[in-house]
Amino acid sequence: MDVVRGVKQYVSRMIAEAGTGMKVLIMDKETISIVSMVYSQSDILQKEVYNFELLSNTGREAMKHLSAICIIRPTIENIDLLCTELKTPKYGSYFIYFTNRIDRGSIEKLALCDDQESVREVKEYYADYLAVGQHLFSFNIDHLTTSGLEYKRVCDGIVAALLSLKKKPYIRYTHSSRVSQRLADDLYRSINHRQERELFDFRSDVPPLLLILDRKDDPVTPLLNQWSYQAMVHEVFGIQNHRVDLSRAPGITKELQEIVLSPESDEFFRENMYLNFGDIGANIKTMVDSFQEKQKSHAKIESIADMKAFVENYPQFRKLSGTVAKHVAVVSELSRIVAEHHLMAVSETEQDIVTQSEKSNHYKNVESLIKNSAVRSVDCLRLVLLIVLRYEGQLKRSEIDHLVKLLRMREIPDQKLDLVDAIMESYREEKRTSKLFESSNPLTMKKFLRGLKGVENVYTRHKPYLVDVLENLMKGKLRESQYPFMGDPLGDKPQDVIVFIVGGATYAEAFAVAQMNSSNQGMRIVLGSNTILNSESFMTEILKSSPRESARERFRQLPPV
Repeated sequence: MDVVRGVKQYVSRMIAEAGTGMKVLIMDKETISIVSMVYSQSDILQKEVYNFELLSNTGREAMKHLSAICIIRPTIENIDLLCTELKTPKYGSYFIYFTNRIDRGSIEKLALCDDQESVREVKEYYADYLAVGQHLFSFNIDHLTTSGLEYKRVCDGIVAALLSLKKKPYIRYTHSSRVSQRLADDLYRSINHRQERELFDFRSDVPPLLLILDRKDDPVTPLLNQWSYQAMVHEVFGIQNHRVDLSRAPGITKELQEIVLSPESDEFFRENMYLNFGDIGANIKTMVDSFQEKQKSHAKIESIADMKAFVENYPQFRKLSGTVAKHVAVVSELSRIVAEHHLMAVSETEQDIVTQSEKSNHYKNVESLIKNSAVRSVDCLRLVLLIVLRYEGQLKRSEIDHLVKLLRMREIPDQKLDLVDAIMESYREEKRTSKLFESSNPLTMKKFLRGLKGVENVYTRHKPYLVDVLENLMKGKLRESQYPFMGDPLGDKPQDVIVFIVGGATYAEAFAVAQMNSSNQGMRIVLGSNTILNSESFMTEILKSSPRESARERFRQLPPV
């Protein structure tokens, strides 16, 4: 199962069906992101695509000698824009591809507007999701409830992902989650609707499984500092559709203020995105050494053969140069932040809190880090949230209030302080299926030893709750009382599993899925969610899920420290 390949094949087929000759690619704002996640602009240009246009841009120049490939979502707004386009066509012919199912009425509406008979093709190709990685997809929807356009968008997108993977799954969901159950019910109805049965007529010896989980079962993973390359970049800078904003890095050059980290177009990133930070530094050093050696060899051009070889290798040479500069910039800035803000000490305390039970020591360490001005306020806030989760029912209210007062002294906004009560309200143990801290014994500490100056050794002990769920599923021990079936139960252990996490997934969980896929344990896994979280976006989600004003007023009334 590979969601990137699924979207790429659809896009390639769309372009190929338009035939030879120059073409223009017309998309909407969402499909631009969908296509750009799997194809770079230069890759698309090599397929005889002359230009890219937004469907909403009605002021486009008429070019009758070009064919138009329209890749759009089947929304009411897009249908209306297409109707306007077809009444006065700007191109010689139109090949229209919807990224999801479209109703018959909309097709008839388009046909009535095609007076000049410029439409050559109308098809459904189910590329209606963001293929973040081979086994990871998302929709960039931050806050998912059971109503509104965002909810329908997610339902439609999951159906498209299943169709692109050619899977008609059984469905299991988190019993304690209302959103999970509602989504399971709506997807079950959609998949088994009489009008959709032909679409889902896929043969499979062992039926696949769609497992719908809820972020509330694991609030810990998105609150931790991450140390694998992709997850760390997302935690520190944020990754949006493979793009990373480095503009706030001191001394960054203009061309590196925004970079692209895509496993499809960046070989170094693809090979290193799951490695720990220390290994990344060592591998970048190897890449720099290789680049320097190539520079020396190219400096001596003593024959025609040498010149020919140089010219032939020049595109790769330039590409390597850009790759070196990009990753050196990223790792340099990460190293600066790790050192200046004591992220190693913060991370060690985080790992101690979630893997051991030493309330007194943990409380003192958190208190000490909050008082350290070099530690970032966001890290202090995350530490408080973690210790509140870890010692639910064991911390006195006065102890929690004391930590919050220390946070206030750092001038953290009152709204952010509401997070403490919000996480206790919405993510407390009685609302979770999981027992996050059931085992209090420290796990074996893994040391990553690579001696590149400026990239220190890191420790990782915590594993996402998702790993426990999937391991239990592999062993046939996933409790039906906690994760019931929607419809008939599945008899055999599934070989293909699509996991969808309501409320956001993390790159740490994507890393765990990649490890499980590569271990050849007889189960192939794809992970999806409405969004990809880091700690900042997760804290925003907590506030949206549980807005509180009472905490703010109570903390204002507390006496100063």
